[in-house]
Amino acid sequence: MAAKVVEIDFSQLSSFLDQMEVARNGALKQEMKKFIEEIGDGFLKIVVEEIILREVVDTRLLLNSFQKGSSDGIWIIKDGGLTLEIGTNVEYATFVNDGHWTNPKGVDTRWIPGYWNGDKFTYVPGAETGMLLRQKWVEGRHFWEAAIRTMEKMLPGIMEAKISEWLHGYLGL
Repeated sequence: MAAKVVEIDFSQLSSFLDQMEVARNGALKQEMKKFIEEIGDGFLKIVVEEIILREVVDTRLLLNSFQKGSSDGIWIIKDGGLTLEIGTNVEYATFVNDGHWTNPKGVDTRWIPGYWNGDKFTYVPGAETGMLLRQKWVEGRHFWEAAIRTMEKMLPGIMEAKISEWLHGYLGL
């Protein structure tokens, strides 16, 4: 009886393993780093849009601090580029976002020197004119939380598209 031979073509498996090796040797990690930065840039744009939408902007210091590379901004990449921290160093950002009392605890009123120009007040140390602040709560604008909610709604679709792109590009799936 003649020998029966089964031929198995492993060329696709070999190609798959070659693609996995390329991905493992840094190409995919570099893509992931780039993607994380793109997500960060997108989030910063959303924060800026929320600040504008909520009419928080006055001197533009807060608004401009949410720019990549801003001296007042926080843009820290760590864990080999797979973690990104975004924020601001502008001192009053948390007051604007979360809300605040107009005066320190236990102080009912305080004098702020300066002058009014229409509906805008300009602080001028030592001025004889000014305004008297009474203790009250100033509600926060919650721009940060709004930006997070927006990003959380968008992220699943963005992630799905990117993972699909990587699977197609690296594995041919």
